[in-house]
Amino acid sequence: MSESNPVRFYRGRYAVVLGTLCLVTAGLVWRAVDLQVVDRQFLQDQGDARHLRVVSVPAHRGMITDRHGEPLAMSTPVQSVWVNPAKLMTARDRWPELARALEMAPERLAQQVESRRSREFVYLRRHMNPSDAQEVLVLGIPGVSIQKEYRRYYPTGEVSAHVVGFTNIDDEGQEGLELQFERYLRGHNGSKRVIRDRLGQTIANVESIEEPRPGRDIALSLDRRIQYLAYRELKAAVSRHKAKAGSAVVLDARTGEVLAMVNQPAYNPNNRNDLVSWRYRNRAVTDVFEPGSTVKPFTVSAALETGRYEPETSVDTSPGYYQLAGFTVSDHQNYGEIDVATVIKKSSNVGASRIALDLQPRQLWQTFSRVGLGIDSGSGFPGEATGTLSGWNEWRNVTRATVSYGYGLSVTPLQLANAYSVIAGDGRLRPVSFLSLDAGDAPAGRVALSPKTVRQVRGMLEAVVSPGGTGEAARVPGYRVAGKTGTVHKAIVGGYSEDRYSAVFAGMAPVSRPRLVMMVMIDEPSAGEYFGGQVAAPVFARVMEGALRLLDIPPDDIDSLGVTVAEASQ
Repeated sequence: MSESNPVRFYRGRYAVVLGTLCLVTAGLVWRAVDLQVVDRQFLQDQGDARHLRVVSVPAHRGMITDRHGEPLAMSTPVQSVWVNPAKLMTARDRWPELARALEMAPERLAQQVESRRSREFVYLRRHMNPSDAQEVLVLGIPGVSIQKEYRRYYPTGEVSAHVVGFTNIDDEGQEGLELQFERYLRGHNGSKRVIRDRLGQTIANVESIEEPRPGRDIALSLDRRIQYLAYRELKAAVSRHKAKAGSAVVLDARTGEVLAMVNQPAYNPNNRNDLVSWRYRNRAVTDVFEPGSTVKPFTVSAALETGRYEPETSVDTSPGYYQLAGFTVSDHQNYGEIDVATVIKKSSNVGASRIALDLQPRQLWQTFSRVGLGIDSGSGFPGEATGTLSGWNEWRNVTRATVSYGYGLSVTPLQLANAYSVIAGDGRLRPVSFLSLDAGDAPAGRVALSPKTVRQVRGMLEAVVSPGGTGEAARVPGYRVAGKTGTVHKAIVGGYSEDRYSAVFAGMAPVSRPRLVMMVMIDEPSAGEYFGGQVAAPVFARVMEGALRLLDIPPDDIDSLGVTVAEASQ
């Protein structure tokens, strides 16, 4: 039949093929309409799920400045390189190229990727220079991306490191004031919706979901000029005397603000390889020591507060030593019968202990406690030690005697400086502040000693710095200075060392109207000199001289400059 009707057979096959093509075309048209109109939103959602992402927008940490607005800590933008290991595994042949760009050993790169291959996000290198990170990105290696972050930078380096502290790689405060004020300094990250290509790179910003909120800036009480001066002089003294360590604190006697606080050894917070605990702890706040003769002014203050003693009251120190329950209290020489003021000037252990034994234990303990010995300074600094001052009801006569000249109790350098601010001021103990205070905002504090007592003690301490006193090396040309030396035998197992000392000096200036208080402690000087008047007092003099001039505090001892009042006024 097909052979007899070939035309009919051809026409039938043509109709079948044409019908099939029409059906296929209609199906394609319908599918296109379905995809572009009916199921458009579904497909859009599927596309968005693969390329639309919500990403974090980092907020920078607040800046830390000194009292004059000079930066001590600031955040700078950097880039971090991260990868999706599953995608990077498809380009193994390019790993050596990526390792070179990241300045990594190829073996380390392989170990990081392969050990975390089940994850979708792995950092390869944090906090890169933005231009270097961009060079990594333009290589076009699958799975490699960059992310904006912030890195903390400390312009003053190790000069202010112990006070300011540092952050970790995630910009979280770890030490110092960075830790104390973490919730104020830390910013709140924002978020935005972006479109990313198949390589994971952002190609368009869609919308902002939440704006980032930067951290708050904080102005510290530190004066960067005085801080640098104290750092330089302390470092030089520790090196010169081959000492183990050292600390120095400068306070504003009117407000309790910390104008400078330095320690040795120091560290550079910009170098994370330098961050080892024994270097970065703030010894001026966390470490305690026996203050030695620097507490004698408070022993005398306790006596003056009773009304039974005056600066001229006689004290018999003959023959320069005495036995007390098998313990020997001694002086360097026999000073004989001297007055209370000379007990301070000559730093007589016998005189101080005889005064203490004439007082009720509670009277001595209360005076020490009221000036802040053995209690928190109120600074809030992380890890601050309180020192030790045992209860007066535990004191035997030997304890009372040794406490009177600085053994049997412990303080931090900051506590001792704050105690001297009581003598420098109006007899009030104010909380220590690391934040800059506006004029009139300084807390009044509490009364620790009477104004009469502090004036009398200041006069005695001025004699210490005069010719013939133990602190003569602390003198500052043009200014009246008051202070006290201390040479402390260090405690060892079974007693006290005969050849290991802490050299201490604490004082104030100008005496006519004290503005600055400073204490210096040099731990274990080993180059020959070890007395507080030889080792610590010169540091005080050099720092105090510079600080008084930087703050434009007028001289109150013009005679020492060799000029007349008339010449000075011209």
